[in-house]
Amino acid sequence: MKADSVQPATLEPTSETLKNPLRRYWLATRPPFLTITVAGFMLGLAYAHYRGGFLNWTTVLLTLIGATAIHAAINVLNDYYDALNGSDTHNNERIFPFTGGSRFIQNKVLTETQTLHYGLTLLAGGIGIGLLLTFASHWSLLAIGAIGVFVGWAYSAPPFNLNSRGWGEPCVALGFGILIPMGTDFVQRQSWDWELLLLCLPYGLLVTNILYINQFPDRLADASAGKHHWVVRLGPERGKWIYVANVFAASSILLIAVITGIAPAITLLSLLPLVIAARAAAYLIQYAEQSARLVTPIKLTITSALAHGLTLATSLAFVAPAR
Repeated sequence: MKADSVQPATLEPTSETLKNPLRRYWLATRPPFLTITVAGFMLGLAYAHYRGGFLNWTTVLLTLIGATAIHAAINVLNDYYDALNGSDTHNNERIFPFTGGSRFIQNKVLTETQTLHYGLTLLAGGIGIGLLLTFASHWSLLAIGAIGVFVGWAYSAPPFNLNSRGWGEPCVALGFGILIPMGTDFVQRQSWDWELLLLCLPYGLLVTNILYINQFPDRLADASAGKHHWVVRLGPERGKWIYVANVFAASSILLIAVITGIAPAITLLSLLPLVIAARAAAYLIQYAEQSARLVTPIKLTITSALAHGLTLATSLAFVAPAR
């Protein structure tokens, strides 16, 4: 395997390169990572179609905008709280743009106050859209929305600091693998379908691996800031096997869903991107303690998660609705 190197700091955002305020605030949300929400949304939408739901395109668009706004708010607020605890400030092994935060505060593109206000504004916008969708569907949507907002905010905000306490990985699996797909499906069909839990959990595990592998280069800075997530607690040599276990579990759960008839056989196509995840696992097993060599497996991890989610959604979309 070819060694990778840390990307040069000149690629990081600066006030000089981001003079346009619209571009500055857009990039502060870390747009490439928002595709994770889009793929989860598409999975829920495809499942609603598969179950014979009538798609209301107004609520479809509102769901996408609302979910993306919440995710963007979480990204921005995470930058703010990681600036407060110092984990991003003192991160010398970061792999930009994947780890170490957006660098907007550290490079003085935005102040801490601007970042906080921006994150709260995005959060308020997402909550407002969620309330509109609740009015258009059913009050029980409030429960899934409230859980999502709380988990996203408490992930890095004191006094909860869920990621620092080792709850970050379950929060990511819950948010992206369950809440977004199930919430999207519910808005269209006004019905909770618990079989969707099994079908979308593999996506949640693969998205969790994005967070998980990103924590390997960040582990020393995180540990010094009191962020005791799984990689810090286990160390790279033991921690790398959690990544492998997630890939194996994702494959097994999808197979169970097909064997039990919960998912149609065509969804097995979404196992193909897990070959990419397996390759990333091989890199991680070999280079877990060498941050500079983790660029390739981080990219492969993101690719495999998105490709799995989109392939699963596409395969469901092409199946005749089950009425």
